[in-house]
Amino acid sequence: MNPRTAAVFETARHEGRAALIGYLPAGFPTVDASIELIQTMFAGGVDLVEVGLPYSDPLMDGPAIQQAVETALAAGVTTTDVMRVVSEVAPAENQAVVVMSYWNPIERYGQSRFANDLHAAGGSGVITPDLIPEESGEWIEATNAAGIDRTFLVAPSSTDARIDRVASACTGFVYAASTMGVTGARDQVSSAAPELVARVRPFTDAPIGVGLGVSSARQAADIAGYANAVIVGSAFVRRILDSPDIDSAKAAVRDFAAELAAGVRAGGSLR
Repeated sequence: MNPRTAAVFETARHEGRAALIGYLPAGFPTVDASIELIQTMFAGGVDLVEVGLPYSDPLMDGPAIQQAVETALAAGVTTTDVMRVVSEVAPAENQAVVVMSYWNPIERYGQSRFANDLHAAGGSGVITPDLIPEESGEWIEATNAAGIDRTFLVAPSSTDARIDRVASACTGFVYAASTMGVTGARDQVSSAAPELVARVRPFTDAPIGVGLGVSSARQAADIAGYANAVIVGSAFVRRILDSPDIDSAKAAVRDFAAELAAGVRAGGSLR
């Protein structure tokens, strides 16, 4: 595991809580604003930020993230801009930045080039929601050589054999998608999430993060009772979309991050 990723989970373990992971597309609403907002997420209590690489065919993303990504793409945001965002965020020692990207942009950019450039920018890993381990031989070599983490996804529909294969290929954390379908804040996180985490545990010692649908401190606390990380994306994006200007967006993001951070700490008593 990349040292920065390891530090995030070691700090959370030492404090008896789950890690808090947030998501924001690079370049939304602008490149500079996305840097400020990610820094605000960290200041509010987020431990690790997924920087989204804008892509024109985001199969897993719901309306809020699609709207944010379309804004970034319309402004011409590129993979080079994503690397710039990662490099300028400068998280603290117990924080980390990873990139969340569909596979096509990485393949176009060049797998080794992407891994090496991300490492040079200070990123600690990559989440690839549409890549499966069976098709990732070159990617595994590239990430191993660059010293950055790989995170793949499991879902409630995954068989035990699939969970074993995916978990074995992860070097960062395992991303457990709480529900089938697209991203989006929900009033209730799928009841399948605790069972999925329990099914993953026998196959790995790596941390397990739960995402898709988390929108409140109460949900964060519930997930923190059984998972190693709580992942929140659309709810952050929605607060930015609903804000009239960047200062209001930063305030909303900071307050929401603080609420979620309190939630994962409250959930520590449930672990």
